[in-house]
Amino acid sequence: MSRILIRGGRVLDPGCGRDERCDVLLEDGVIVAVDAAIETRGAEVIDAEGCWVAPGFVDLHTHLREPGQEYKEDIASGGRAAVAGGFTSVACMANTQPVNDDPAVTDFILDRARQDSPARVYPVAAATKGLKGEVMTEMSALVDAGAVAFSDDGKTIMDSGVMRRVLEYSTLVQRPVMTHAEDRTLVAEGVVNEGPVSTRLGLPGNPAMAETVHVSRDIMLAELTGAHLHVAHVSTAGAVQQIREARARGVHVTAEVTPHHLALTDEATAGYDTNTKMAPPLRGSEDVAACRAALADGTLDAIATDHAPHALHEKEVEFTAAPPGIIGFETALPVVLDLVRKDELTPLELVSRLSTEPARILRVPAGTLAVGAPADVVVIEPDHEWVYDPAKGHSKSRNSPWDGARMTGRVLATVVAGKLVFHADRGVLAP
Repeated sequence: MSRILIRGGRVLDPGCGRDERCDVLLEDGVIVAVDAAIETRGAEVIDAEGCWVAPGFVDLHTHLREPGQEYKEDIASGGRAAVAGGFTSVACMANTQPVNDDPAVTDFILDRARQDSPARVYPVAAATKGLKGEVMTEMSALVDAGAVAFSDDGKTIMDSGVMRRVLEYSTLVQRPVMTHAEDRTLVAEGVVNEGPVSTRLGLPGNPAMAETVHVSRDIMLAELTGAHLHVAHVSTAGAVQQIREARARGVHVTAEVTPHHLALTDEATAGYDTNTKMAPPLRGSEDVAACRAALADGTLDAIATDHAPHALHEKEVEFTAAPPGIIGFETALPVVLDLVRKDELTPLELVSRLSTEPARILRVPAGTLAVGAPADVVVIEPDHEWVYDPAKGHSKSRNSPWDGARMTGRVLATVVAGKLVFHADRGVLAP
């Protein structure tokens, strides 16, 4: 019988509103007690004095690259990076090679995750075959294989008729459709946010309106069909407003924002560092402020990393040629803790956005420290100062704009299914 006692931490459980000093006892993969003082013998003890104890983080939006691009990342390395960042469950996008548009690919991902990943892995299947935006995938078969949502992330479903059918059929399998909302005709060749910075750099701009317009279209289609629309990586004030108004009308729309869209503006691209090239791009300060405010008021439900590893040789090219995206598992927590330090979110609210809300959106058994729940737990040292070096991280890739940055806050320990899988002093311990 495996037993872990997490002793003396500040327990943050948004599901029941708990924010108090408690012990947490885990036995045989489940939470068996949360109380002021638990006495037990034969348990491995994690000293959480001065730490936060929270439900393991749930990442709605990741790219693990397997199958097909294992030189960037694979399920094993991505899972190790995830638990090092406190993520006990991750949803991986379908833009693999081959695309996850067939139950056989979904089966492969889940089988490989069971063997190799210390984090739980939930596949997000393609909404259209080959991510081409033309023919719907067999949603029912993919759900039966284990898909938790549908998305052509990285590609925009530009055909409104196809998107309508995707949303309609998603209601039959009761899974969200995650939209990559960019009007490609407006984006054109844009690689940075359209504005003074793009003009100064001489780089083609991606206008904020490209996102706002497409979010508006998808919300109207969700309203028509009654489907659950989830807007990925929101980056603009206009999209925030569209989502806020839709929710007020009762439309079933949820949304996520990334740590980099909360912390960085397009000024970060001024040095032509390709590790600041994102999709959607880093926006202006007003957009960042709108996203932070929307996360605080609940218009944006969740924080998701959009962990997107790329090899060094792919990023060491001119800005326009580099692929967009950054790694994000191991920097997410310290980056978003800034919201707590600036009193924009309480610790309990931050945990909700990282854990409870994404679990609710995906409908997976996570995001709670309730007795009887799966023993997926993260222990956080909110005030620990350290310097981030991606070369010492667990991802195969190094593409991060925070290379060399001084961070405050880290994960001390991560437990998945009652097993200690990461400790800051000992590294990744399983599988």
